[in-house]
Amino acid sequence: MAAAFRKAAKSRQREHRERSQPGFRKHLGLLEKKKDYKLRADDYRKKQEYLRALRKKALEKNPDEFYYKMTRVKLQDGVHVIKETREEVTPEQLKLMRTQDVKYIEMKRVAEAKKIERLKSELHLLDFEGKQQNKHVFFFDTKKEVEQFDVATHLRTAPELVDRVFNRPTIETLQKEKVKGVTQQTRLKRIAKERQKQYNCLTQRIEREKKLFVIAQKIQTRKDLLVRRESLRPFLFFFFPSPLPLVKVFTETGFLLCVNQPQ
Repeated sequence: MAAAFRKAAKSRQREHRERSQPGFRKHLGLLEKKKDYKLRADDYRKKQEYLRALRKKALEKNPDEFYYKMTRVKLQDGVHVIKETREEVTPEQLKLMRTQDVKYIEMKRVAEAKKIERLKSELHLLDFEGKQQNKHVFFFDTKKEVEQFDVATHLRTAPELVDRVFNRPTIETLQKEKVKGVTQQTRLKRIAKERQKQYNCLTQRIEREKKLFVIAQKIQTRKDLLVRRESLRPFLFFFFPSPLPLVKVFTETGFLLCVNQPQ
């Protein structure tokens, strides 16, 4: 009951309004309220605590103390700079990294190829700019027929549909059946724009798939060269059973054999 009374009293009380900056103090900016002062005071105290902790850390620092970062940091123009350390990579690790790179690139290339096939099945490459234009050749017996030739009359279709390479019905079909699909010019333009966007996406994916194939071939070539270099690395074998002159023999695999020649 008391809670309901408080709610009713609160709904009838006068609206609380914040006091604005007086006119003669407008040049001082916005009038600071208590909530603004509290935020500013908390920020100030936080910064003072941080500075106090830094001073305490500097006073209590031991100049003879060792920590491992000393070996990786050098002082340059009064600023501590971390030294760049080169990690030594063994041939086995390098071969493993190249193998993983090839697998990753091949996975991405296969994914792009699947997306390309899906887009091709959806778009059917109709009116595609990158596609080679088909040619329709008409043959005539006389020059008079060539001069009187009309494409729309020859194909028995409307002149507006001559430039279309698909969905080009004849005049008899247009007279018998109704036109199906979108006929409004604005919707046709929007559909053509969306279709061109899909074609551009298809072109970009085809180019990306080609680049991924080239990158995979380069990485595989470097890997094969690394393996071949290791397999053709020469080894020296020395045999000294008796103090006799040595004869050097080079094999086809690149091995150098030093063999004693009997006198």
